[in-house]
Amino acid sequence: MLLPIDNTPRDYAWGRGGAISELLGRPASGALEAELWLGAHHGSPARLVGDDRGLADIVPELPFLLKVLAAGSPLSLQAHPDAEQAREGFERENATGVPLEAPHRNYRDPHPKPELIVAVSERFEALSGFRPAAEARADLERLTAGRIDRDLVTPLVERLVDDTRVGDLLVWLLQAGAEASAAVVAVEGALREYPDRLPYATRIAEQYPGDPGIVGALLLHHVVLQAGEALYLPAGNIHAYLDGIGIELMAPSDNVLRGGLTPKHVDVPELARILDRAARPVPRLHPVALDGGGLLYAPDDPDVAFCLAHVTEHASVPLSGPAIALCTDGAFAIRGGASSIEVGRGDAFLATADERALEISGAGSLYLAR
Repeated sequence: MLLPIDNTPRDYAWGRGGAISELLGRPASGALEAELWLGAHHGSPARLVGDDRGLADIVPELPFLLKVLAAGSPLSLQAHPDAEQAREGFERENATGVPLEAPHRNYRDPHPKPELIVAVSERFEALSGFRPAAEARADLERLTAGRIDRDLVTPLVERLVDDTRVGDLLVWLLQAGAEASAAVVAVEGALREYPDRLPYATRIAEQYPGDPGIVGALLLHHVVLQAGEALYLPAGNIHAYLDGIGIELMAPSDNVLRGGLTPKHVDVPELARILDRAARPVPRLHPVALDGGGLLYAPDDPDVAFCLAHVTEHASVPLSGPAIALCTDGAFAIRGGASSIEVGRGDAFLATADERALEISGAGSLYLAR
């Protein structure tokens, strides 16, 4: 079956006014639009068009969640657990009686949350993964050069000596001791005085004054993607999206351990337990060509069971399970093993596994998760 589906954008505070509606060619919306979920996750399940059923009624255990993400301001610094950590954390919080929807709950399901994001806007800005200690140290020293409170930054510089332990500094900052708090104030002051030295960090400091994530952001790779470029964020990777529109594909989980830049709950010991603290290269995900046309974004990770195809003209896509597709531009005809469908800008559909393969033709931009 090829079934049209839809959902309503979520209005998180970091979203962009009407951005998802504009991308999908829908009537203008003045509301903040942050994420459009196309999946069966209970947090915001998609629904069948012209039908009372939700997607979970058709495929209750869809192994991925496809999203449109529109960031108008920084999301929280965050990391996600691996499969074992998620299962243990979920069971532990259940055993101690933490309500599932409690704001201080870390694990709302027993699943990991690896994710990839492909830039749709011409520029997509993010922070992702700890960078080498020497790079972070050099930026801190350059930023605070000549300031009378530079000595307050010394505890930061002294802790940036080991590429395998860069994340230790973030944990120390989040513990909010007197030295750490004074260092954050000093760095924030330098960003105000020299806003052009690290403009992305200046914007963060303006939005989250006094937050330890201001310094935390300086420990991460600052990444600017062009349209079509992608990142893959495995378990333990600390990251935050800053600005732009992208197509995000992830495991169907809502488990988030935050590390600053948020008014929400930050569980420092739990974040410390799951965090990958080592410096790593920028986690870029390079697509490969699909048979018959199009590009395929497929993480090289044995624990990941999803991938994302981007089709601009034609492609042949085999299916081993259900798939979800979204057209963001143009129009396409899709023929499966049992049925067919035509979609235009803003249309999404579910393909059930019995279609076996999809032949796609047209012109525009269509993203297919499977």
